Amino acid sequence: MSNKAEIELREFASPEPEILKAGPNIDLEEKGERGEGYLLQVDTSTGYADLKLASDGHTVLIPQPSDDPNDPLNWSWTKKHLILMVISAAAILPDFGSATGAPLLTVQGEYWGMSPDTVNHSQDGNVMMLGVGGLFAVAFSAYFGRLPVLFSFILFATATAYWCAGAVTFESFMAARILNGFFSTVAQGGGLMFIKDMFFFHEHARKIGIWAASVILSPYLGPFFASFIITTQTWRIPFYVYSAMTTLVLILICLFADETFYNRHISSSEQPPRGNRTARLLGIAQWRSRSHRVSFLGAMMRPVRVIIKPVVLISFFYYLLTFAWVVGINTTLAVFLTPPKPAGYGFGPVQIGLFYITPLIAASIGEIFGHNFNDWVANRYIKRNKGIFEPEARLVTNWVATPFMVVGLVLLGFGLEKQWHWVGLAFGWGLYVFGIMLATVAITAYALDCYPDGSGEVAAWLNMGRTTGGFVISYFQIKWAAEQGTDRSFGTQAGILFAAFLLIPLLQWKGKYLRIKAGPLQFPH
Repeated sequence: MSNKAEIELREFASPEPEILKAGPNIDLEEKGERGEGYLLQVDTSTGYADLKLASDGHTVLIPQPSDDPNDPLNWSWTKKHLILMVISAAAILPDFGSATGAPLLTVQGEYWGMSPDTVNHSQDGNVMMLGVGGLFAVAFSAYFGRLPVLFSFILFATATAYWCAGAVTFESFMAARILNGFFSTVAQGGGLMFIKDMFFFHEHARKIGIWAASVILSPYLGPFFASFIITTQTWRIPFYVYSAMTTLVLILICLFADETFYNRHISSSEQPPRGNRTARLLGIAQWRSRSHRVSFLGAMMRPVRVIIKPVVLISFFYYLLTFAWVVGINTTLAVFLTPPKPAGYGFGPVQIGLFYITPLIAASIGEIFGHNFNDWVANRYIKRNKGIFEPEARLVTNWVATPFMVVGLVLLGFGLEKQWHWVGLAFGWGLYVFGIMLATVAITAYALDCYPDGSGEVAAWLNMGRTTGGFVISYFQIKWAAEQGTDRSFGTQAGILFAAFLLIPLLQWKGKYLRIKAGPLQFPH
């Protein structure tokens, strides 16, 4: 919700007193997680002098920042957004690198004397590790610190990216791809931690939109560039480009990223020394202050504590069944477009590269639209509910996103089967990508609002759902289409996606009840 949102406070009746009881040590975030709702708007003429507000004078800052200049909530706008840009750049890497291999399958198969489907196994392993690596990244971050885990994972991602480019045998290439997937996903699986640490509740949706745009755009950027490169270069060059990108992100982390964890359960005077920049980057400062954080076993159990919460588990399956088709389409579309007519469209590498402009435009439009639409949804809900916001209000956006995704899949499937003009295919693909951009921000913001103390873990589980669905569908997408036709296979996918959507009204109806019954996370601190 924008700080500039003009809400007529005269329309606010007095909300329930137990929700609004405020004092100097109030934990509004904990109240929200316990199901009491988030107090986001107040009329200061009726009290609440102890609450810290945004510059508009009525938006409540959640969490309430300390007076410590080292508190990430108190950092300058420039520092916060530099770190956000670095995290967003790092979030591009995993799917960019994974999808770079999609248009290279045929030439790599010729190089190693095997079928493109066999070469695709390296990509499947990479996709699966994108989910697994994210869970380990957030667990390690809870113990070792955000910054050293980010730095070390990207360091290993850089090394394995160059290994991919220089691999001599397929077995070596496959090993490099799997390891690269594990390490490169650190900002994709754990990026929400940094957003939660630096930005207030009312800023989350917009900042998540920036980060999510990197995640959604990245699987299309990789094939876009690789398709043009292989027209004049070997298959290794696209991977060297990816390696250079990873190196650049590593440099940006060294220059601009910082440790964002701040223990809000102890006073400013009790905060451990932050140490110098090098000590924070290498994890030395965090190791010295490890007594102020959870134990190693406790850190490794945090993802388990999160996934057993019903609303997180439901969100996980919703995203798995919604996003799976993104990976399936992206990794196999070239197989449908490359064969000459009448079996396909006779597209060469350049035409396939140009075809990827469609999802890039669609995702960008989705980010621009969602940037303002999510604010409008939040403002409208708050105005109607006397300044109180409930996480389930986020899910209105999923109702808007679903028709675009369902229709997009149906159009793409029928277009491929009936050999429609490529413009029809592009239009269907664009509708689907536009919808997935909206759905991603909404379900991510919802999960974060439900369990803000588990920001990294909820993001990692949603990422795991996304990659698990993609891993599974990429194994049988081509065979499924060949046996039943793309009209039936994509039609079935649209049906599954709509069935998954039915989880959204379930969450809107019973989400708060499930959150209250399950209780807060209550991580040990």
